[in-house]
Amino acid sequence: MGAVDDSLADLPELERGSLQRVISIARTIVPEAEEGMSYGMPALKLDGKPLIGVVAAAKHLSVFPFSPAVIDAVAGRLEGYSLSKGTIRFTPDHPLPDDVLEDIIRLRRAEIRK
Repeated sequence: MGAVDDSLADLPELERGSLQRVISIARTIVPEAEEGMSYGMPALKLDGKPLIGVVAAAKHLSVFPFSPAVIDAVAGRLEGYSLSKGTIRFTPDHPLPDDVLEDIIRLRRAEIRK
């Protein structure tokens, strides 16, 4: 196992499954991404730069695309979710839509590779 899988291993099943889904989608789109830590959180990295990070907090789960521009690009499709400059918050019973996650990963990959 790597940093991401190790970090998620002790979470309750619903939270772990929700965050593993995010990581699984990212791995499908960017299979060359490597597990690591970025800003103290488990993350997938591409070319040594953070691609996406995930965290479980007390009352929500978070996805960190490490890019305010990426969040801005998909914000219109995330009504009902809590957004900040660097974070998208969700819950296991209100997961992020797959198509939005896929776009987040593709947009972030494009930023890293430009």
